Amino acid sequence: MPFNLSLAGRAAAGLKRSVPAIDRVNGRWLHAGGEQYLNFAGNDYLGLSRAPELQAASEQAARDYGVGAVASPLVVGHQAIHRELEAELCDWLGLEAVMLFSSGFSANQAVVKALLGKEHTLWQDRLNHASLQEAGLLSPARLVRFAHNDMAALEGRLRPSAGLIVSEGVFSMDGDTAPWPELVKLARQSGNWLMIDDAHGLGVLGNEGRGTLDEQGLAPTSVNIFMGTFGKALGVSGAFVGGSRALVEYLHNFGRSYIYSTHLPPPQAAAVLAAVRLVRRADDKRAHLRNLVSQFRAGVAALPLQLLPSATAIQPLVVGEEAATLALAAALKQQGLWTGAIRPPTVPKGSARLRITLSAAHTEADVQRLIDALHSAL
Repeated sequence: MPFNLSLAGRAAAGLKRSVPAIDRVNGRWLHAGGEQYLNFAGNDYLGLSRAPELQAASEQAARDYGVGAVASPLVVGHQAIHRELEAELCDWLGLEAVMLFSSGFSANQAVVKALLGKEHTLWQDRLNHASLQEAGLLSPARLVRFAHNDMAALEGRLRPSAGLIVSEGVFSMDGDTAPWPELVKLARQSGNWLMIDDAHGLGVLGNEGRGTLDEQGLAPTSVNIFMGTFGKALGVSGAFVGGSRALVEYLHNFGRSYIYSTHLPPPQAAAVLAAVRLVRRADDKRAHLRNLVSQFRAGVAALPLQLLPSATAIQPLVVGEEAATLALAAALKQQGLWTGAIRPPTVPKGSARLRITLSAAHTEADVQRLIDALHSAL
């Protein structure tokens, strides 16, 4: 069968993927195969996934509502706890209306496929997440990808009032941020809609963790569509799309992955609600995370690897070759450190890397241990 040949080709190129046999992730620790590792590969940027407040909220909601939503939101799945979460998100982020999704992937699919027809153009940053890229390929709209964060390249390809510009707030593999004041300016000048996917900025950046737009001095109304996820800094899972009431009402009617999916389980919605309330007052965690980022960057600056310019929790060390990247990750694992070895097609060929992620759950001693291990492995 063709898939056997494809898998063999990936294996030969050092690109074959497999699901790691993780036993459990417990705060900053990861347990696998009877061993314990410091975890520098997850997205729990504020260390909230094990917060007792989230666990208590989830347990109480399971008693009050049951463990499942039992239906799609437009049938009987959308309950009081979901409405309470939506109201909290609107208050936190200054959005007129929001709607909840089971994942960021389904949220991005719903937006792009529902809003754009064959008469439209979708402009995407070349490094946008796979969920956005795939949504663009499945949409009937004309897909135009512009060079990463290159506003001149985007401006040269824009057409007036023709569709939607989409970019991430914080890029998931590079850790850098998009220039949102320039994106907002180009969208307004051209009359096109603008969407932010702030999966990796929400909770970490901005006042009260409101995300990339707030960090760059912009109001949420600077964009037409605000997408964020609950599985990174908030420590749970799921996603939301926010904007005007008219946008949300339209997606209620035409967003197929919303209409035809079972809603978020009530315990999950309750845990997210508790997480939002913690994030809003987590300035100490954000300050600690910033200090860890500075410590790490200073500690690895002399390594013979390219450290990409990122001020966020995502710190990519570019190794280049796939085999060397896997070998470095294995060497760190031998020292009790778990890191993500990221290879093509997730990143461009020749830029295989360790995607090192820091969390407010880490200590300075944890980060120093990682720095020392990298120096000894190289």
